[in-house]
Amino acid sequence: MDEKENNSQDVEEVKELPAKRYIRLKPFSFVMLIFGLILITTTITFFILTTGEEKVVEVVKPQQNDRQEFQKLYNAYDEVKNNYFENIDEEAMINGAINGMIDALGDPYSDYLNQDEAQKLNESISSSFEGIGAEIQEKNGYISVVSPIKNSPAEKAGVLSRDLITAVDGESIQGMSSSEAVLLIRGEKGTTVTLTIKREGVEEPLKIDVTRDVIPIETVYSELDEDGIGHIHITSFSEGTYEELITQVNEMQSKGLKGLVMDVRQNPGGILQGAVEISNLFVEDGKKILQHQPKKGKTQVFNATAGDKIDIPVAVLIDDGSASASEIFAAALSESSDIPLVGQTTFGKGTVQSPKDLPDGSNLKLTTAKWLTPEGNWIHEKGVKPDFEVNYPDYAMLPFLDPSMEMKEGTVSIAVESAKKMLVALGYDITETNSIFDAEMTAAVKALQADTDLEQTGVLTGDSTMELMNLLREKIKNEDPQLLKAKEVVQEQLK
Repeated sequence: MDEKENNSQDVEEVKELPAKRYIRLKPFSFVMLIFGLILITTTITFFILTTGEEKVVEVVKPQQNDRQEFQKLYNAYDEVKNNYFENIDEEAMINGAINGMIDALGDPYSDYLNQDEAQKLNESISSSFEGIGAEIQEKNGYISVVSPIKNSPAEKAGVLSRDLITAVDGESIQGMSSSEAVLLIRGEKGTTVTLTIKREGVEEPLKIDVTRDVIPIETVYSELDEDGIGHIHITSFSEGTYEELITQVNEMQSKGLKGLVMDVRQNPGGILQGAVEISNLFVEDGKKILQHQPKKGKTQVFNATAGDKIDIPVAVLIDDGSASASEIFAAALSESSDIPLVGQTTFGKGTVQSPKDLPDGSNLKLTTAKWLTPEGNWIHEKGVKPDFEVNYPDYAMLPFLDPSMEMKEGTVSIAVESAKKMLVALGYDITETNSIFDAEMTAAVKALQADTDLEQTGVLTGDSTMELMNLLREKIKNEDPQLLKAKEVVQEQLK
């Protein structure tokens, strides 16, 4: 036999040999052996699962100590949850902690909306454009008006830029975020909201009733005067603003447009891209429009590109209600195209916000970058200064008068003082603008009523109050000193 056959035979022989020894186990020992095998198998399985690609143990019980900076937060949360004498609302606690983090930034433009707040705000925005029409922000514990939108209920009611809203329908909103305040101020068309306002230079708080309405979606208004000077007022930078502007410029060009006043007064801003596109119409190809400076990474420079340009004399109107994208536009035209600015120093918002929807439906809006002017200036809380400073007349800042209020001889109130100043501005004969409704004012009110074909009662209320304010509004529009100066600047360029 060869070697292979011998080996094969040896194996067969071994299999047939009877066992010489037997392992004898008692029943109890056998059970313990099986239990030990199960324990070992479980341990090995657990080790494999917890050291593989997916650590099951972390899903079952998060390790709080992985982020040491949160240990203090965990400790405080556990202390409250375990020892507070009543049951706690865990979700409210977490939302409060997030709000606290955002508040600690000290940034009025960063905000957190919990799930309910975000849903209500989104529903309110998507279902209709109804409200009072004012851009607001939280500042030093107050809700401050950045600017009312042109032709909005807020503007018509007399709400002004820089007004501080302290209460809504009698409910204090001090300490609220701007998002929380918006939810109280917004409402359906036809409903009325009462704003309690603290205004600079006015001692007593003002109460202004605003009837909510559909907010105008037009963002560009234009007119051409007899000298060929166009006046274009951009109320916000929205998605359709560029197209609106081009349409109205083309229309004015067909009627002999020679020069242009671009008006961004009381414009709270809007879409960054919209401001860049419109600035591009006035800035030479290759020159800077703005610089975008994020926390990390390189500064991004937005340069003007080739394309259609508006190449006629231009001036830009600005005021303290011009903010954000309006300031980008004004600074770009000033620094890159030497276009003169007329009016007042702008609001001073030099930051960029990025909203982020969180998985549970809540929303976090964070300031993520600065923007700088073409020359690298950061205008935050400083504003863009005009080349020609022109202030509004004092009568343009007078508060709205409540038509439902009756003022007559003997009435003493701050509203009487405001009404007297309005009458003086319109040329009626009043020698002392105090808070007393006297015989002289009765005569002035009767003269007003005669001029507007109303019953001459000498009592200022209802239609008489509305006519007084309408006449003043027309005077402000027709004798706008800032617009008149801007047109003068354009005329000088035409010579």
